[in-house]
Amino acid sequence: MANDREVLKVMWEGKIPVKFITEDDHDDQDSYFLMVPRVSYFPLVTDKVKKHFQRYIENEENEVWLSYNEIPLKWHFPIGLLFDLLATDDSLPWQIKVNFKKFPEDVLFKCSNKDVVESHFMSCLKEADALKHKGQVISQMQKKDHKTLFLGLLNDKFDQFWAVNRRLMESAEQEGFKHIPLRCYSDDGSSTYIQKLIVPITETGQKKTLQDLLSEFSTPARKAVGAKSHGIEIPIDTELQWLSETLSYPDNFLHLVLIYE
Repeated sequence: MANDREVLKVMWEGKIPVKFITEDDHDDQDSYFLMVPRVSYFPLVTDKVKKHFQRYIENEENEVWLSYNEIPLKWHFPIGLLFDLLATDDSLPWQIKVNFKKFPEDVLFKCSNKDVVESHFMSCLKEADALKHKGQVISQMQKKDHKTLFLGLLNDKFDQFWAVNRRLMESAEQEGFKHIPLRCYSDDGSSTYIQKLIVPITETGQKKTLQDLLSEFSTPARKAVGAKSHGIEIPIDTELQWLSETLSYPDNFLHLVLIYE
């Protein structure tokens, strides 16, 4: 189990300054500034933003959606992952446009309320546990445990979330997880990802490192030379098991943006 509590807390407390604007905001008079948690999802933290721009919402049934540089932001991606894919520290505060019309149904799923986010979140947790423990841990939890996980994320409560999540991060000390819940993204700004079955140890019984992973995701045409997560470029000798236990987002997936030559 991940014992690096200080590292876990630093990852949890990571925030991004965001400047929310509208199409008509040309003089910054109507902008709304907010520090948003990297580990959360936009629909969970933008209630105040919607209230600020309420006068622009012509119909309550209209779906409000966000974009950056005209790219619709996928709400089901963690906020920190979206930033790592699309922006850099040089672009802070992150300027995000709030849109009220022409919902891009060909790109985004609709998210009418927080229940939709909770359903997506729990689906990810179940998939991650299936990879790590064949689904045996989360299936033995009670519904109140599942609710505690989501409420910890929703209310930004580290201790509440990890009181339950630590059980999902337990592993056999030597073997580690059966597979690492992992999604790898290209550094070209696209939001598509590659997901493979990755075991945390080599055939000779050694713990795999990020370097081993980069080799598996390299091709003759493109060589992966690094990866970042939570805004951090990760040393290539870092063990995958440690990364999974410590740098996974609350959905229990390790989201890595690969850096190519």
